[in-house]
Amino acid sequence: MAKQLINNIKLGAFTLSGLSLLILLLYMIGRNQNMFGSNFTLSARFENVQGLKAGNNVRYAGIDVGTVKKVNILNDTLLEVIMIIDDKMKSIIRKNAIVSIGTDGLVGNKVVNIAASKQAAAIASDGDILASKKPIDTDEMLRTLYKTNNDIAVITDNLKTTVSRINSSSALWSVLNEKGLPQNLKLSAANIREATARASDMINDLHGIVADVKNGKGSVGTLLNDTAFAHNLNEAVVKIRMVGESADSLSRQLNGTIAGIQQDINKGKGAVNALLKDSLMAARINNSLENIQKGTEGFNQNMDAIKHSFLFRGYFRKLEKQKQKEAREHVVGN
Repeated sequence: MAKQLINNIKLGAFTLSGLSLLILLLYMIGRNQNMFGSNFTLSARFENVQGLKAGNNVRYAGIDVGTVKKVNILNDTLLEVIMIIDDKMKSIIRKNAIVSIGTDGLVGNKVVNIAASKQAAAIASDGDILASKKPIDTDEMLRTLYKTNNDIAVITDNLKTTVSRINSSSALWSVLNEKGLPQNLKLSAANIREATARASDMINDLHGIVADVKNGKGSVGTLLNDTAFAHNLNEAVVKIRMVGESADSLSRQLNGTIAGIQQDINKGKGAVNALLKDSLMAARINNSLENIQKGTEGFNQNMDAIKHSFLFRGYFRKLEKQKQKEAREHVVGN
């Protein structure tokens, strides 16, 4: 009888323990689902929730603060996620917080992440709709990774082919095994450094020349910076243009005169025609020139006779001495 009582006590204790554990488990599940205690609801809208479902966790700054209550289909392009948030977050979550859908780990369950905005805003209240951010499409990421893997495989295959060709290239290995190659490379590098130094010196000299030109130094700088020279050059160009126009006018007048003379010659008119074609006129002109020459010779003879005449001899000697004196003074002055 006593043994039966002990067994009943053990059975009752075991039953009470199991019931207590069940109640505790239900309480923990209910607390995680925000079934107990005060809470409020927030919502966000997405084009694609990527498998998010009721019961998934809601996190704020990586901390679990609630769960997804349900996902409503508003239309063919918009879904609404309603979240149950712990009441203690009422004073923390603001209206400009950003909601996004992520993954718990690499391939874990979907979670809703709430991130605070850097801008100031009012505290969120029950029923507010928060702004959302387009979630990362895992399928698209996997497709991209698949394509990238294929490209890497092609590149690896081409690289293997290239390495194989390099290994089988006797000409390349003969060049690489050339003992004088390092020395030649050193000489080439030294020549390149020397050429680079010379180029640098040339550039510095060119900078100096440009600076001098900008500062108005040298003939080029004077030409480029002297405003008076530009004015004089403009005046010279204007004068050259005027001279050209005058030359054109003179050329037209000369052409007209020559044309008139040519016309007179062709028609047998004018003094030119008489000089060129009238033989009698030419003879008269020749006679006149001969008479002028004879008269000049006679005048010279008369002047010589006057110089030697006793009446004018002193006058001409005085003139000769005056000329000699002026010549000497000129020589001394030079």
